[in-house]
Amino acid sequence: MGNIITVIGGVNIDVSAAMSSPFVKGDSIPGKVTMSCGGVAHNIAHNLCLLGHRVRFVTVFGGDEFGRLCQEQCAQSGMDLSLTERDPSARNGLYLCVNNPDGDVVAAVADMDILERITPEFLERRIEDINLSELVVTDTNLSVQALTYLLDHVDAPMMVDTVSSAKAPRIIEALQQSATRRLHTLKLNQLEVYQAGGFFSTIEQSAQWLTSLGVQYVYVTLGNQGVYCADGFSEYRMPAMPVEVVNTTGAGDAFLAGVAHAHVSGIAFPDTAQMGLRAARATLLTPFTVNPSINIELTT
Repeated sequence: MGNIITVIGGVNIDVSAAMSSPFVKGDSIPGKVTMSCGGVAHNIAHNLCLLGHRVRFVTVFGGDEFGRLCQEQCAQSGMDLSLTERDPSARNGLYLCVNNPDGDVVAAVADMDILERITPEFLERRIEDINLSELVVTDTNLSVQALTYLLDHVDAPMMVDTVSSAKAPRIIEALQQSATRRLHTLKLNQLEVYQAGGFFSTIEQSAQWLTSLGVQYVYVTLGNQGVYCADGFSEYRMPAMPVEVVNTTGAGDAFLAGVAHAHVSGIAFPDTAQMGLRAARATLLTPFTVNPSINIELTT
């Protein structure tokens, strides 16, 4: 399907604990613990592979067993790993989360220090290949310097996922430092938009400020309230699709993958958001961070 989509950013081992009874501080809670390959950029790349796209992944794997496992799983998913590195001296990224019985995250810790190795120099050595892409997707696990480099040197449309409220301000700082100040798509959630959106009191004000910085399309995911979309000229709110939630981890990543899939398929804004919502719903239906049947969910 079309040209290559390049995804740049984090890959980690996800350790997910699902509680089977309500959280009690200081107590051991019964539940199930699972381990899989994850990370925002990885999940987006994996979803896009399942949706039939040619995906090139740019990341750094650790030299430990987790790094080997992630590298093998990415290859098995069909990703082109020709622009990745494996650093024998570094530990792989690790994400640990605890979910309540309803599937919502209670607490999470992300150890992504390995991505400090994705420097502007690292990207410069790969920029010619990156610029052969139809679309570039990245996340704010990258440093401000790396994000600024991409904003100034990527020719293809670029989409960014803000990852977390702690890391969301990185893309704002990068936009402010960028010579071009152009970004095709920025996807945030309700917590992240208030950190990245100039600390305004409403989502609408935040989105307007983001578009004034050079963001063409803003999507703010609102959980069971759906999504808010803006392009600097108009704004839309689209309701979430009915779903019995099994697990919320990965739903936001799937949303951006759905938007990316819609964009390269020729679907225009804001209808791209509907594809994002369908992809998010497909993920919410399963205990996995990536629904292996997402292609079926999006075509039926």
